[in-house]
Amino acid sequence: MKYRFLSGAGVGLALTLATAIGQAQAGPVTDEMILNAGSDTHNIITYGLTLQGQRFSKLNAVNASNVKDLTPVWSFSFGGEKQRGQEAQPLLVDGVLYTTASYSRLYAVDAKTGTKLWQYDAQLPDGILPCCDVINRGAAVYGDNIYFGTLDAKLVALDRKTGKVVWKKTVEDYQEGYSITAAPIIVKGKVIVTPAGGEFGVVGKVFAYDAKTGDVVWSRPFVEGHMGMLNGKPSTMTGKKNASWPGDLWKNGGATAWNGCTYDPDTNLLLCGTGNPGPWNSYNRPGDNLYSASAVAVDADTGEIKWHLQHTPNDGWDFDSMPAIISFDMNKNGATIKAAAHFDKNGFAYVYDRTNGKLDGAFPFVSKVTWATSVDLKTGRPNFVPENRPGLPPAAGGKGSSVFTAPSFLGGNNWNPPAYSQDTGLFYVPCNEWGMDIWNEQINYKKGAAYLGAGFTIKPLYEDYIGALRAIDPATGKIVWESKNKAPLWGGVLATAGNLVFTGTPEGYLKAFDAKTGEELWKFQTGSGIIGSPITYEMDGEQYVATVSGWGGAVPLWGGEVAKSVKNLTQGGSLWVFKLPKRS
Repeated sequence: MKYRFLSGAGVGLALTLATAIGQAQAGPVTDEMILNAGSDTHNIITYGLTLQGQRFSKLNAVNASNVKDLTPVWSFSFGGEKQRGQEAQPLLVDGVLYTTASYSRLYAVDAKTGTKLWQYDAQLPDGILPCCDVINRGAAVYGDNIYFGTLDAKLVALDRKTGKVVWKKTVEDYQEGYSITAAPIIVKGKVIVTPAGGEFGVVGKVFAYDAKTGDVVWSRPFVEGHMGMLNGKPSTMTGKKNASWPGDLWKNGGATAWNGCTYDPDTNLLLCGTGNPGPWNSYNRPGDNLYSASAVAVDADTGEIKWHLQHTPNDGWDFDSMPAIISFDMNKNGATIKAAAHFDKNGFAYVYDRTNGKLDGAFPFVSKVTWATSVDLKTGRPNFVPENRPGLPPAAGGKGSSVFTAPSFLGGNNWNPPAYSQDTGLFYVPCNEWGMDIWNEQINYKKGAAYLGAGFTIKPLYEDYIGALRAIDPATGKIVWESKNKAPLWGGVLATAGNLVFTGTPEGYLKAFDAKTGEELWKFQTGSGIIGSPITYEMDGEQYVATVSGWGGAVPLWGGEVAKSVKNLTQGGSLWVFKLPKRS
């Protein structure tokens, strides 16, 4: 089995151009503005549109009756030969669009004209170790700065008017396998960042940096036995050493929250989904392996864990629980529940009381789940199918017995975030129907090397489709409607008060659907696959929709038989903006 990890080097220095292209001087972004981002239709100032990650806009000028007339305004190319996957969600502040791109690049673009204002290229070293393409999912803004993470595990603060470096901090050692691909968020003046690298046996953590100074305020590891930090001093140990990890395996336990965290102001909790334990071979690490494959609630002021729910104890299938944990208020049986929803790679959706982590509901959201029959609502533990765990590998080497598991390790849902509509009360989830042959192999940890101990081949479950955009009622688990797609869905979703749902496809289309019925109302071919997350905003009295386009990501690298079916899709790198034509 050959594992395809990318390495490469970024080049270039920050290119600073004059910012005076008809834009007003931007005022500083405040904590209050970020907390109230859902009410600001003129700016997009956080990943997820709100800190809760709902990806819902109150704009309705573009709606189900007129979206058929949506027209491109301009397209901006990221340029060069660094195409690869473009998974970013743009931000918009005072008429300037900011988007990250592959190879740790960041662009500032005039939102009216599509003219580049400045570009920053991280100077990446040789030997970076991103597991799943050289992508970046976005940035964060605060004060007069913009922040993003790089493939060599640095956190960079730039002046958002000029692109010049304000400060740069090394978060972790890239030579161990760490990288940063998630978009940071800002909570109470702190930059919340979560490095990736679980496939290399690193230890997952969430960090809080002072946005002004770049100093670490606190950090919290997600593997038992590791010590947290607060104000430069050790704080508390995560869990209890060796409580659910045998021997020294906790030292390389994985559990990276590589897709970032959301934040719930009601409880002051960061809601972080953690990734796979290391190695994939579960026979190496008997026990639950906390806090891998879990939802973990972390106090935003201190970094202390307040509650957790583990979705896949002793994970043997790479069922990361890093998909977004989205806060919302759910009406059920005449009561309002402060809820949070999570659509896991393992094929089950989980709805929690976000104040304490109590499980309110758990249901499959894909058509086939073979590794477990259900989830016990009292304990939160899955009811395993023992014969679907890949077999113990021979001590002398070679493969253990192979099993066919659905979903595949790429997940029923992956990093690509759903949207929640405050109007319909539904979640709109990009789902994928695929399985895998998976087997275990012997493995030992080596710094900077793949730490899997497993092999796999991914296969589509159905001939006519893999991807499916599904509207799901979180109170009942009912699928209200679905729209199938031949290729996997690998981009984020946007819902609006115009009774619309937007998402992109690998085939290159940005599409709009009726939020209540699922009818496809509009599509536009962008020239490359869309695996980013669309946004919408108001400017000069008109509503705009924007998305990045550029095929890549994990699917063509890891997708087995699925990768063969999408091998002819065109790579790219561009930012597209649309609006309705003006009436004459």
